[in-house]
Amino acid sequence: MNRAIKVIIILLALVLIAAVACAGTLLYVSNGQPVRFIQRSLIQISLAGRQDDLNRAISSDTSPVRFTINRGDTPRAIGQNLVDSALITDAQLFVDYAQLSELDTKFQAGTYFLKRSQTLTQIAVALTDSRNSFIPFRIIEGERIEEIAAKIDGAQAYFGFSGAEFMVQVRAGSPRDAAFANKVGLPPGASLEGFLYPDTYQLPADVTATMLRDILVNNFLSKISDQVISDANKQGLSLFQVVTLASIVQREAVHVDEQAIIAGVYRNRLNINMRLEADPTVQYAIGYKGGTWWPQITADDYSNVKSSYNTYLNNGLPPGPINNPGIAAIQAVVYPTASDFLFFRADCRSDGYHSFARTFEEHIANCPS
Repeated sequence: MNRAIKVIIILLALVLIAAVACAGTLLYVSNGQPVRFIQRSLIQISLAGRQDDLNRAISSDTSPVRFTINRGDTPRAIGQNLVDSALITDAQLFVDYAQLSELDTKFQAGTYFLKRSQTLTQIAVALTDSRNSFIPFRIIEGERIEEIAAKIDGAQAYFGFSGAEFMVQVRAGSPRDAAFANKVGLPPGASLEGFLYPDTYQLPADVTATMLRDILVNNFLSKISDQVISDANKQGLSLFQVVTLASIVQREAVHVDEQAIIAGVYRNRLNINMRLEADPTVQYAIGYKGGTWWPQITADDYSNVKSSYNTYLNNGLPPGPINNPGIAAIQAVVYPTASDFLFFRADCRSDGYHSFARTFEEHIANCPS
């Protein structure tokens, strides 16, 4: 064998040894994943000059954007959906960053509320934990179901359904759970007015109209003890009747500490078959007017608003609740303050409290002209 051939063989051997050494080193530094290591290295080089793009939000808009990751969505599909939702501008940049940060295997299916003021990197991290996504929702004592529906429409960035779709679930004639209807004394075909408990909620991001109905109703049931129901029944009142009167008390009382005495006045009137003559029932009968569900009424409305809810024209309780009262108003009806008052008025005071009277003459004298 001549000298040239020997040199070639030696060189080939050295190359082979070097290759084996390099392969071994690559396997070691890549933790046995050389292909992924090479890909990550290339991505790292690619992203080196794009830090500004990674850390620049698409706008300053902080409004929530509802975004959903479906089961089986790939990082590339997620990136494209983010582009389609105008949350980012570059799907490939999102995929590259997710791979480099090892977030591509951590994305969770679910619904998220993102903002266009978030950077691509912030959005990528947010999409790894859907548990942090919830819908803040508040119902105020004394709101009627239409007002709740309007709040849903006013937060469409959060909700996946409309106020009209919610109304289908709670309005008169919609299906009712028999056990619930029996427990509260709900008449056949009645709406859920009065039983959508006012509270501050953190709703699941995937809430539906049916789920929201059930959440509100179940919260109502959790607030009403069996003792309250039992004590009401002993007084000849169903829970439905209690809530109906409580809804009137809720609208009449500006201050919670007056609810029990106002409830006592109405209970006194009912006991002697005297009309309740409650202004909120006339407002409820009028409905939406002048930009509000609780319009200012006049003396003429007392006789001109023809409705079974108008307690100036009809004896006893109205057909059902006129809004959704809180627990304090409900308890005030079951445990009213005992008195012999039959009248009250607040129109001659500036503090929101009422002046009470036993006779109509005293009532008039409480506000001399």
